[in-house]
Amino acid sequence: MLLALVAAGMGQWMGASVASAAEKFPDRPIMFTVPFPPGGPTDAMARILATAMTQELGQSVIVENKAGAGGNIGAEYVARAKPDGYTIMFGTSGPLAINQSLYKAIKYDPRTSFAPIIYVGYLPNILVVKPDLPVKNVQELIALDKAQPGKLNFASSGNGASSHLAGVMFNGVAGTHLQHIPYKGTGPALNDLLAGQVDMTFTDILTAMPYIKTGKVKALGVATAKKSSAMPEIPTVAEQGLKGYDVSVFFGVVAPKGTPQDRIQVLNQAFSKALDSDAVKKAFAAQGLEASPDRSPAYLAGFIKTEVDKWKSVVQQSGVTLD
Repeated sequence: MLLALVAAGMGQWMGASVASAAEKFPDRPIMFTVPFPPGGPTDAMARILATAMTQELGQSVIVENKAGAGGNIGAEYVARAKPDGYTIMFGTSGPLAINQSLYKAIKYDPRTSFAPIIYVGYLPNILVVKPDLPVKNVQELIALDKAQPGKLNFASSGNGASSHLAGVMFNGVAGTHLQHIPYKGTGPALNDLLAGQVDMTFTDILTAMPYIKTGKVKALGVATAKKSSAMPEIPTVAEQGLKGYDVSVFFGVVAPKGTPQDRIQVLNQAFSKALDSDAVKKAFAAQGLEASPDRSPAYLAGFIKTEVDKWKSVVQQSGVTLD
């Protein structure tokens, strides 16, 4: 009887200790991995979030850049990290969806290697053309292409980039023959569009916005299902006759698979509060980021699976694979 009481007491003490440990999370800094170099839009967003999260959690959230292989190096690092909630990643469409089909050898699976935390939001792509191209909307662009198949081209930031796959998807949905011209980065592609050396590009709205406003490029359509909050006057490609056309760069936070659910919930709630703060909302709105429709970990898990399947077919259409 005495042994049973002692055992019961020990069980209660151990349960209390575990609960106490969970309540104390985090009790040291959290490493917030960005799988891209410093200075880019993903890095900038991560640093805004890290500052807000530090305030919410009472512990430092430190941005750690681990770039390379289109985001795969950072993603593999996080997938292999200790699943304790102290190593998390700010991922995008590349490492969390597209790369699964694009790269020949990838050492993680975005659907199974991570514990989703929160879907932060998405950055719409937008179809912009050089000002003297004689079209005012998507249907006129399709008509011009079909009148002279193979003559029109679009620039991208590189083979397999979202700006490339957006064009591949457009050709598939519209039945056009736009020729792909890859560049080494968004900057060089945009520079040649501004110089009139290429006809169009599918780029993110943050990059395109100042050039649209000054008339240096002409916007034909936002590439997402809904209009952009930053430029609501521009119609979507879908509402101009290409139903189902939806291309954006999404941003989500994940942890290694096996991270305890109580810690996932702590992080999810802290990120949600950070996203609701005036400073973060203002900064993200200025960058053209659209808010997530659902912040639950389950939603991000389902969304990643859907995106992997969607981009698999587009990558196959492109015929591109990367080492």
